Amino acid sequence: MWARAILQRITKNRINLASFPFYFILQYMKDTSVAFKTSRLLVIGASGGIGHACAVAAGKICGTTNVTMLSRAADGFDITDEESVIKHLKALEGSYNGIIIATGGLETSGFKPEKSLRSISSSAFEAQFKLNAIGPALVLKHIGQHLPRDRPCLIATLSARVGSIGDNNLGGWISYRSAKAALNQIIRTASIEFTRTHPQSICVALHPGTVRTSLTKKYVGKNPAVFPATAAQNILSVLAGLTPNHTGQFFDWRGDRVEW
Repeated sequence: MWARAILQRITKNRINLASFPFYFILQYMKDTSVAFKTSRLLVIGASGGIGHACAVAAGKICGTTNVTMLSRAADGFDITDEESVIKHLKALEGSYNGIIIATGGLETSGFKPEKSLRSISSSAFEAQFKLNAIGPALVLKHIGQHLPRDRPCLIATLSARVGSIGDNNLGGWISYRSAKAALNQIIRTASIEFTRTHPQSICVALHPGTVRTSLTKKYVGKNPAVFPATAAQNILSVLAGLTPNHTGQFFDWRGDRVEW
């Protein structure tokens, strides 16, 4: 991703490579990846496989020296309840350069992903939207007080490629797909507002790939999948290379953009 950023800058400014010192390239490589380094990190959903792995790996990959973890299991944090969100976020002290919202679920309230339109139920849709779209939106609503306005800060939310409308060629999983598509729109819209209030903010959606956790084991099958520790390394490596120019976008675990 840093290489792409360098080429874009060279092209935009019509820089002559012959007069472009190599040490400056190295400096630019360094500058484009500092947004998420040396940051205080807040991981929401830290009791889940991916969230916990991100909290553990952040120090090594991103240089993070302080990690705060929030979860339902450990703290009673309920992302679907606005009063709970307000209570727990108000209890936090200081600002965070990095926020990872690692909540979500494929099965909610006992409802399994639909295979066809005949399986749709309003209850399943409501449960999916509460957990996968409304919950993160509530965090975004109240997290601004903990984001610095004078330096880069990053808000990353775990989405899913199946939430991409343009990439949907298989159908099925209707309520889950719809909730993730809604989440993507929320992230895109929030990024615009954060740019106004926090000019150096980076607000993105992330597809972590297929990850082997207790929540996905029934659906992985023979599909290529990684364990949470590997997924966390991939995610954090992508985040470490982002700059404010990347805000409002949807990336996969390789750092490639995913169409909305």
